Amino acid sequence: MTDELFFDTDCLSAFLWINDTNILHELYGGRIVLPEPVYQELSNPSIPHIKQRADIMISSKDVSVKTIDAGTDEYKLYVELVRGKKGQKSIGRGEAGGIALAKTYNGVLASNNYKDIAPYIEKYNLKHIDTGQILVEAMKRGLITEADGNSIWSKMLAKKRKLPGNTFSEYLANQQNDI
Repeated sequence: MTDELFFDTDCLSAFLWINDTNILHELYGGRIVLPEPVYQELSNPSIPHIKQRADIMISSKDVSVKTIDAGTDEYKLYVELVRGKKGQKSIGRGEAGGIALAKTYNGVLASNNYKDIAPYIEKYNLKHIDTGQILVEAMKRGLITEADGNSIWSKMLAKKRKLPGNTFSEYLANQQNDI
Protein backbone atom coordinates (compact mmCIF):
# COMPACT_ATOMS: atom_id res chain seq x y z
CA MET A 1 0.00 0.00 0.00
CA THR A 2 1.52 3.32 -1.04
CA ASP A 3 -1.51 5.56 -0.55
CA GLU A 4 -1.40 8.41 1.91
CA LEU A 5 -3.37 7.80 5.10
CA PHE A 6 -5.54 10.68 6.28
CA PHE A 7 -5.90 10.22 10.03
CA ASP A 8 -8.80 11.41 12.10
CA THR A 9 -8.12 12.56 15.65
CA ASP A 10 -9.53 9.44 17.32
CA CYS A 11 -7.39 6.96 15.39
CA LEU A 12 -4.07 8.79 15.82
CA SER A 13 -4.76 9.78 19.40
CA ALA A 14 -5.29 6.13 20.37
CA PHE A 15 -1.55 5.68 19.76
CA LEU A 16 -0.53 9.10 21.07
CA TRP A 17 -2.36 8.64 24.39
CA ILE A 18 -0.38 5.48 25.17
CA ASN A 19 2.84 7.01 23.79
CA ASP A 20 3.33 4.12 21.37
CA THR A 21 3.67 5.32 17.79
CA ASN A 22 6.36 2.89 16.65
CA ILE A 23 3.78 0.73 14.85
CA LEU A 24 2.63 3.75 12.86
CA HIS A 25 6.25 4.63 12.07
CA GLU A 26 7.03 1.10 10.88
CA LEU A 27 3.86 0.63 8.83
CA TYR A 28 3.12 4.08 7.46
CA GLY A 29 6.03 6.43 8.23
CA GLY A 30 6.07 9.28 5.73
CA ARG A 31 2.54 8.54 4.48
CA ILE A 32 0.51 9.78 7.45
CA VAL A 33 -1.31 13.03 6.76
CA LEU A 34 -3.16 15.04 9.37
CA PRO A 35 -5.81 17.37 8.07
CA GLU A 36 -5.22 20.78 9.69
CA PRO A 37 -8.46 20.46 11.75
CA VAL A 38 -7.11 17.21 13.26
CA TYR A 39 -3.84 18.90 14.19
CA GLN A 40 -5.87 21.70 15.82
CA GLU A 41 -7.85 19.13 17.83
CA LEU A 42 -4.59 17.49 18.96
CA SER A 43 -3.34 20.93 20.06
CA ASN A 44 -5.80 21.19 22.96
CA PRO A 45 -3.94 23.12 25.70
CA SER A 46 -5.43 20.92 28.42
CA ILE A 47 -3.54 17.89 27.04
CA PRO A 48 -0.18 19.32 25.87
CA HIS A 49 1.59 15.95 25.80
CA ILE A 50 -0.63 14.81 22.90
CA LYS A 51 0.44 17.75 20.73
CA GLN A 52 4.08 17.24 21.77
CA ARG A 53 3.92 13.59 20.65
CA ALA A 54 2.27 14.58 17.36
CA ASP A 55 4.97 17.23 16.84
CA ILE A 56 7.67 14.59 17.33
CA MET A 57 6.06 12.51 14.58
CA ILE A 58 5.95 15.60 12.35
CA SER A 59 9.58 16.50 12.98
CA SER A 60 10.64 12.91 12.25
CA LYS A 61 8.76 13.13 8.92
CA ASP A 62 6.40 10.26 9.79
CA VAL A 63 3.51 12.73 9.68
CA SER A 64 2.69 15.81 7.64
CA VAL A 65 -0.10 18.34 8.13
CA LYS A 66 -2.29 19.34 5.17
CA THR A 67 -4.33 22.52 5.14
CA ILE A 68 -7.73 22.57 3.51
CA ASP A 69 -7.58 25.74 1.45
CA ALA A 70 -10.66 27.77 0.57
CA GLY A 71 -11.81 27.41 -3.00
CA THR A 72 -10.53 23.85 -3.44
CA ASP A 73 -12.61 20.72 -4.03
CA GLU A 74 -11.65 19.37 -0.62
CA TYR A 75 -12.73 22.64 1.03
CA LYS A 76 -16.16 22.51 -0.60
CA LEU A 77 -16.68 18.94 0.61
CA TYR A 78 -15.25 19.74 4.06
CA VAL A 79 -17.69 22.64 4.56
CA GLU A 80 -20.59 20.53 3.32
CA LEU A 81 -19.75 17.78 5.84
CA VAL A 82 -19.21 20.14 8.78
CA ARG A 83 -22.39 22.12 8.12
CA GLY A 84 -24.49 19.12 7.20
CA LYS A 85 -26.22 18.97 3.85
CA LYS A 86 -29.99 18.65 3.56
CA GLY A 87 -31.02 15.35 5.08
CA GLN A 88 -27.56 14.65 6.52
CA LYS A 89 -26.29 15.48 9.96
CA SER A 90 -23.12 17.48 10.39
CA ILE A 91 -19.95 15.69 11.45
CA GLY A 92 -16.87 16.82 13.34
CA ARG A 93 -14.11 18.83 11.74
CA GLY A 94 -11.54 16.04 12.10
CA GLU A 95 -13.75 13.43 10.44
CA ALA A 96 -14.77 15.93 7.75
CA GLY A 97 -11.16 16.85 7.04
CA GLY A 98 -10.11 13.22 6.75
CA ILE A 99 -13.00 12.34 4.45
CA ALA A 100 -12.50 15.40 2.22
CA LEU A 101 -8.78 14.77 1.79
CA ALA A 102 -9.08 10.99 1.39
CA LYS A 103 -11.68 11.49 -1.33
CA THR A 104 -9.83 14.29 -3.12
CA TYR A 105 -6.43 12.55 -3.08
CA ASN A 106 -7.68 8.95 -3.36
CA GLY A 107 -6.09 8.07 -0.04
CA VAL A 108 -7.05 5.96 2.93
CA LEU A 109 -9.22 7.31 5.73
CA ALA A 110 -7.96 6.21 9.17
CA SER A 111 -10.78 6.58 11.68
CA ASN A 112 -12.51 4.65 14.43
CA ASN A 113 -15.68 6.74 14.29
CA TYR A 114 -17.91 4.47 12.18
CA LYS A 115 -21.10 6.16 13.35
CA ASP A 116 -20.17 9.42 11.61
CA ILE A 117 -18.09 8.15 8.68
CA ALA A 118 -19.88 5.00 7.47
CA PRO A 119 -22.28 6.79 5.08
CA TYR A 120 -19.38 8.65 3.48
CA ILE A 121 -17.13 5.59 3.14
CA GLU A 122 -19.92 4.05 1.09
CA LYS A 123 -20.96 7.23 -0.75
CA TYR A 124 -17.42 8.08 -1.87
CA ASN A 125 -16.11 4.50 -2.03
CA LEU A 126 -13.29 5.36 0.37
CA LYS A 127 -10.57 2.99 1.48
CA HIS A 128 -10.64 2.87 5.27
CA ILE A 129 -8.71 1.47 8.23
CA ASP A 130 -9.17 1.67 11.97
CA THR A 131 -6.99 1.06 15.02
CA GLY A 132 -7.85 -2.65 15.07
CA GLN A 133 -6.88 -3.08 11.42
CA ILE A 134 -3.61 -1.26 12.07
CA LEU A 135 -2.81 -3.70 14.86
CA VAL A 136 -3.77 -6.65 12.64
CA GLU A 137 -1.42 -5.40 9.92
CA ALA A 138 1.34 -4.96 12.52
CA MET A 139 0.78 -8.54 13.69
CA LYS A 140 0.84 -9.90 10.12
CA ARG A 141 4.13 -8.08 9.52
CA GLY A 142 5.64 -9.55 12.69
CA LEU A 143 5.89 -6.22 14.51
CA ILE A 144 3.67 -7.40 17.37
CA THR A 145 2.20 -10.63 18.68
CA GLU A 146 -1.43 -11.15 19.61
CA ALA A 147 -0.39 -10.75 23.25
CA ASP A 148 1.27 -7.43 22.40
CA GLY A 149 -1.93 -6.40 20.60
CA ASN A 150 -3.96 -7.21 23.71
CA SER A 151 -1.59 -5.15 25.86
CA ILE A 152 -1.77 -2.16 23.49
CA TRP A 153 -5.58 -2.51 23.28
CA SER A 154 -5.88 -2.61 27.06
CA LYS A 155 -3.76 0.54 27.43
CA MET A 156 -5.89 2.34 24.84
CA LEU A 157 -9.10 1.36 26.61
CA ALA A 158 -7.61 2.53 29.92
CA LYS A 159 -7.11 5.95 28.28
CA LYS A 160 -10.83 5.98 27.33
CA ARG A 161 -10.23 5.31 23.64
CA LYS A 162 -13.29 3.85 21.90
CA LEU A 163 -12.44 0.51 20.31
CA PRO A 164 -14.70 -2.19 18.84
CA GLY A 165 -14.31 -4.86 21.49
CA ASN A 166 -12.91 -5.53 24.92
CA THR A 167 -9.68 -7.14 23.73
CA PHE A 168 -7.60 -7.37 20.59
CA SER A 169 -8.25 -11.14 20.60
CA GLU A 170 -12.00 -10.44 20.58
CA TYR A 171 -11.51 -8.04 17.67
CA LEU A 172 -9.54 -10.71 15.78
CA ALA A 173 -12.25 -13.30 16.41
CA ASN A 174 -14.93 -10.91 15.14
CA GLN A 175 -12.86 -10.20 12.02
CA GLN A 176 -12.67 -13.93 11.33
CA ASN A 177 -16.44 -14.19 11.73
CA ASP A 178 -16.96 -11.38 9.21
CA ILE A 179 -15.01 -13.19 6.50
